Amino acid sequence: MNHFNASRQQLQQRPNTAPGSAEARKLAEDLMDAMSALLGLIERETELVRAGKVREAMTLESKKQELSRNYVGAVSQLKANQAQLAKSAPELLSTLHRHHDAFRAMLQVNLTVLATAHAVSESVVRGVNAEIQKRNVPNTYTAAGRRAAPGPRHITPLAVSRSL
Repeated sequence: MNHFNASRQQLQQRPNTAPGSAEARKLAEDLMDAMSALLGLIERETELVRAGKVREAMTLESKKQELSRNYVGAVSQLKANQAQLAKSAPELLSTLHRHHDAFRAMLQVNLTVLATAHAVSESVVRGVNAEIQKRNVPNTYTAAGRRAAPGPRHITPLAVSRSL
């Protein structure tokens, strides 16, 4: 996050030499603010999920949606003015591209942590289900001496409460 704040200070310190550069800098600052806010929240979510505090991480969802909307809006504004930015402030545009690449890399870390947590929780649920099914299936053998496969009437569905 400090990386983005330092870049924002550099943007503000550069002189406005090209026409429309004030607007370009405003668009860039808006995008940097949106990226910084969203990244701060995502870093917090990543920390919580890594610590196993999934419930607490889920409370950040509404704020994350709001910050994501702000980020998408800032990117849309920047895309709409990309031609003007390329003419008036090409160095600003290249700086934003570099920071956006770093932002995406940090998002990838978050997605990896979330995917890992999902896989672990799915594995736990499948393991619990397998144990429940073992208890409900009668121990019978075929004429060949192999364990008989359970019929559909012996399979018990597993109910999971997502509100916990």
